[in-house]
Amino acid sequence: MSLSIRILTTLLALLLAAGCSERQQAPDASAPRYDLIIDNGVVYDGSGTSPVQSRIAINGDRIVAVGDLEGAVAERRLDAGGLAVAPGFINMLSWATESLIEDGRGLSDIAQGVTLEVFGEGWSMGPLTEAMKDEDRQRQTDFRYDIEWTTLGEYLKFLEQRGVSPNVASFVGATTLRIKHVGYENRPPTADELQGMRDDVALAMEEGAMGVGSSLIYMPAFYADTEELIALVDVAADYGGSYITHMRSEGNRLLEAVDEVLAIAEATGAPVEIYHLKAAGKDNWEKMDQVIDRINAARAEGVDIRANMYTYTAGSTGLNAAMPPWVQEGGFDAWVARLRDPEIRARVLEEIETPTDAWENIYLASGGADNVLLVGFRSDALKPLAGKTLAEIAAMRGSTPAETMVDLVIEDNSRVDAVYFMMSEENLVKQIAQPWMSFQSDAAALAPEGVFLNSSTHPRAYGNFARLLGKYVREDGVLTLREAVRRLTSLPAGHLGLADRGVLAAGYYADIVIFDPDTIQDHATYLEPHQLASGVRHVFVNGEQVLADGVHTGAMPGRAVRGPGYVGSPAL
Repeated sequence: MSLSIRILTTLLALLLAAGCSERQQAPDASAPRYDLIIDNGVVYDGSGTSPVQSRIAINGDRIVAVGDLEGAVAERRLDAGGLAVAPGFINMLSWATESLIEDGRGLSDIAQGVTLEVFGEGWSMGPLTEAMKDEDRQRQTDFRYDIEWTTLGEYLKFLEQRGVSPNVASFVGATTLRIKHVGYENRPPTADELQGMRDDVALAMEEGAMGVGSSLIYMPAFYADTEELIALVDVAADYGGSYITHMRSEGNRLLEAVDEVLAIAEATGAPVEIYHLKAAGKDNWEKMDQVIDRINAARAEGVDIRANMYTYTAGSTGLNAAMPPWVQEGGFDAWVARLRDPEIRARVLEEIETPTDAWENIYLASGGADNVLLVGFRSDALKPLAGKTLAEIAAMRGSTPAETMVDLVIEDNSRVDAVYFMMSEENLVKQIAQPWMSFQSDAAALAPEGVFLNSSTHPRAYGNFARLLGKYVREDGVLTLREAVRRLTSLPAGHLGLADRGVLAAGYYADIVIFDPDTIQDHATYLEPHQLASGVRHVFVNGEQVLADGVHTGAMPGRAVRGPGYVGSPAL
């Protein structure tokens, strides 16, 4: 055989072999096919069991398989690089109600792996009257928007249609119901008013509310008695909903406030949850052991009671929480008008500085003006004061702290947002260790840019969940990582009655976070809060990627997540 023939024969053989090889390596037509497979991840499925090296397959908005998936075919594959893969985290108390209208990305939370924002601490975005809408428009500050909805269900649909990255859910607010039917007056509702409130609870539950939420230290919720709350929660319980509450006291009457929550649970049969559990004020720190004992005893007797918290020793609210409820009766304008009256002003100044069990004085609980940091003003003239303590501002003005608070509310024409340092680190650790404790930011979902920089905030807006996983899991060992993931996912999902979120399993929605347990970290501080957390690499919401390699993709796949009473409606 000539050389040229041998060369041609060899080339032909090689080509035939290559063709055979391609045919042998071609995908099996019968192999499972998926939109996305997440490879090489350490899967924490949310149940609290040990993590496993596994793959996750997604079609559309759902997880369809978790396991080896050898030979499976996917339109796209994502290498998790050995990082932790977990269900998306649930923020059990979010104030992103307005910030998501301004910026649907919800970046400060998405960057921490949050995929569900839960609203409704006393106030909810519906049901509203036209007068309530007008008042809300007048009180808007950095975020300006029209109010295109009336009911709570319509608001959730509004967000969904506008476009948001995280999922959203809400309790119906007992405060909002009281304002709608009773106003800001210190009196019980009439029989007709109470029935109107109960009817609105029923409507909200049918629209998908998770239950009833209250916030009892604030006016006018402060004026509601236990029987009024029972009447509202009883309706929610009929729909499978729960009661969640900022209790009547987190300080001097903390134990009595827990007893009220238990009484409501007993009277209605509803599951109950305590918002941001804390013992506020040094004189009350020792009460936390008794609170935990009472909750554990009630749970042992079959009461479905639980709590949530943020991972900081400072809370945040307005200067209204430092003034007696009676001066605030009638709404904001009536409050300011009274503060301008010299005789009333003198009485208010005295009561601010006088210890009492009659109302929750957050100023005294903080220990004084050095422990109150002003962070949110409405007036451009006062915004430069953000980041200064009340003591510093009082010294600048040559006035007492109480006088300064009163003057700032009048001048700013707002409640003025403040951070109050009032909890102990020891109690924080005790609370985190409880198996019935979930987590929340009690803050808006922001971004370190644009209009958000016009005001300061509490660092929990940017760091709450990353701080749990970085400080309290990795550094301090208060929780194992698998237990922390359970508390951020399946535990709150179960509390909300969600049967198809909070776990990485076939049939569940593909809300997924991929993060590095060795590097996840909060960076926000009290003086420089607008700093994103780090360590979360990828986030998926309803199967769509919203964070890729730590950068927001611009996707807005978030949906309204509705509670157990939802009946469905063409309008919703």
